[in-house]
Amino acid sequence: MSNYLIKNTAIVNEGKTIHGDVLIKNGRIDKIASNISTPSKVEEINGEGQFLLPGAIDDQVHFREPGLTHKANIYTEAKAAVAGGVTSFMEMPNTNPPTFTQELLEAKYAIGADNALANYSFFMGTSQENLEEVLKTNAKKKDVCGVKIFMGSSTGNLLVDNPLILENIFSKSELLIATHCEEEGIIKKNKAALEAIKAHLEPSDHPIIRNEEACFESSWKAIQLAQKFDTRLHILHISTAKELQLFSNLRPLADKRITSEVCVHHLHFTAEDYASKGNLIKCNPAIKGPENKKALWEGLLDDRLDIIATDHAPHTWEEKQEDYIHAHAGLPLVQHSLMLMLKYVKEGKLSMEKVVEKMSHAVATCFQIEDRGFIREGYHADLVLVKESPYTITKENILYKCGWSPLEGTSFPYQINSTFVNGHLAYHLGEFNEAQKGARLKFSRD
Repeated sequence: MSNYLIKNTAIVNEGKTIHGDVLIKNGRIDKIASNISTPSKVEEINGEGQFLLPGAIDDQVHFREPGLTHKANIYTEAKAAVAGGVTSFMEMPNTNPPTFTQELLEAKYAIGADNALANYSFFMGTSQENLEEVLKTNAKKKDVCGVKIFMGSSTGNLLVDNPLILENIFSKSELLIATHCEEEGIIKKNKAALEAIKAHLEPSDHPIIRNEEACFESSWKAIQLAQKFDTRLHILHISTAKELQLFSNLRPLADKRITSEVCVHHLHFTAEDYASKGNLIKCNPAIKGPENKKALWEGLLDDRLDIIATDHAPHTWEEKQEDYIHAHAGLPLVQHSLMLMLKYVKEGKLSMEKVVEKMSHAVATCFQIEDRGFIREGYHADLVLVKESPYTITKENILYKCGWSPLEGTSFPYQINSTFVNGHLAYHLGEFNEAQKGARLKFSRD
């Protein structure tokens, strides 16, 4: 493994930006100082005019392997993530077959070890029938990120809405529970009401069917269960203004038992974009009206929302071109999430320090990830060099296996120059070095 010295860079970390050098040795951050002399056998990188950030950690991606690899796979999507400055990911269980057993979970880890250029972890999936397998996922091993519950039927047979099953999971799980919250009964009622008055449903109907009430009622149900059993709960992809009243900023993140996340597409798009984007921005929970986007930004900036993620969910172009009812829900985003948030930095919407907090620090704190998410001596060298330089998304530079992006044609003021994963320069100036794969994430649980 090569060692590196990054010189004369702007280090963005823990709420401030300082200028200095960072020495990487044996995969970890060895030293941070204003000026470090170049040791022997160290490759020097000139970081002048660049920002050095901790690698982004995405706690919600769908990389489609096994079984759905016509859309994506762990190799292609992890590679796209690294090109976008995402050095670690946590992947969801809605594959084929779904991750419903310990054997299937470990099979995914084996795929990650062989193929993922980024660091990786995988959620254990839940169904109405696999409670025993779920509860085998214990905290002692410290190498599984959590348990995922779909409390709305976003995909396949992963819906869990049986109250007894939910109570058993919430009361007995030793791990963080991450929930997709949409109330199934409200969704079905809204859809039936629209079908009674419209011959054909269209993409703009999606936020009417999967409306604010469906999200709020399900999130409230999850929170009630978590409070009843003192469960560590993380609610994914908050999409409504109404849900924000369920979350607090009165405690430091490390002390919270109930945390929340917002995704980049809910911060960027609104229901007005269905007119031009159509099914390309169909996702669950739905992208909703502008008042929700405005509230989500407020909740992010005042820390009621703890994490920024992607919910990266690729589908083929053909699957997105079907009629609204049959078009698959989900957007590919992991290659461009950091650059999108840095675009908002340039526009004055938030600071670069806040981006780092929400995409790196907070994720590491929320999931108690060992030695990652910060630029600290002794930590794994998961680092990203970012330069202010125009970058436009085109079909030619999209790395997702599906080959498209809802952000195609968008120009960014910053681009990713270099990405280090465990001290390995995995991506540099458009080129990949795949000689070393990522590592399985470890979690330091109380």
